[in-house]
Amino acid sequence: MWTQLDQFLHYLAHQRRYSPHTGASYRVDLSQFLTFVEDRFDGGPVAPDAVDARLVRAFLAHLLKHGLGKRSIARKLSAIKSFFRYLYRTGTLDHNPAAAVASPRQDTPLPTVLSIDQARRLMSLPPGDTFDGLRDRAILELLYGSGLRLSELLNLREDGIDLAQEVVRVMGKRAKERIVPLGRHARAALVAYREIRDREINPRPDPSIVFVSARGKALYPLAVQKMVKNYMTTLSEQTHLSPHVLRHSFATHLLDRGADLMVVKELLGHESLSTTQVYTHVSRDRLKEVYRQAHPRSRQKPTT
Repeated sequence: MWTQLDQFLHYLAHQRRYSPHTGASYRVDLSQFLTFVEDRFDGGPVAPDAVDARLVRAFLAHLLKHGLGKRSIARKLSAIKSFFRYLYRTGTLDHNPAAAVASPRQDTPLPTVLSIDQARRLMSLPPGDTFDGLRDRAILELLYGSGLRLSELLNLREDGIDLAQEVVRVMGKRAKERIVPLGRHARAALVAYREIRDREINPRPDPSIVFVSARGKALYPLAVQKMVKNYMTTLSEQTHLSPHVLRHSFATHLLDRGADLMVVKELLGHESLSTTQVYTHVSRDRLKEVYRQAHPRSRQKPTT
């Protein structure tokens, strides 16, 4: 099956246009599964039609026994299902042996979000008189104001910015392009940053890149993650603070203010509505908490 695995990974990279990072994850997960299967057959080569649902379940039980989390197990099962679906569609198999194997039930954590007041205060933290400060403010405003992923922000190009129409064009997952609005505050922060950048760093190594370091080089994801977390920790004691928290907050605040779920889905670039629906649970929980804290009869015991 190793030959089929190489063909499958080539298919993901060149036809499905998966990122190298995603392809590497599939390789790790499926290599682990194929090694497990070969061990069950005394270490020899195994044909795809020798795999059945029981063997897939045995692999999942093996992972659970060795302490792997449910989320990681579900990810590996998804890779296995995709692999055998590919073999079925290409005619190597007459069925998908993993199709009926259920994923372990997940305890889905709600995404971490900032309050509207915290988000407002966060935008005012970067200093407004330095290159780093103006750049950081523009980054925060775009992450929160347009709901960008970190990769989309770092890959943003100058020709993707339309100040007149107040939109930006970003490249999302699987190289899918989408247009997102540029809010008034984000637009002002972006204009201020570009002015100081063009004045202080001229010429730049690559003029097409929007967000750069003080030396004009493209920013690394880790540097932006650290910057965002440093600002956030001054406002919130929550864990898992990252640039994605601003994307979560973007979606949640839109729904809190009455935005349509389908519109939020399109703004986020989600393929499935179920991915976006997690934010409805966040909004519902927030509404319940506000009610419990504010309504005079929410906690009062009923009289008999």
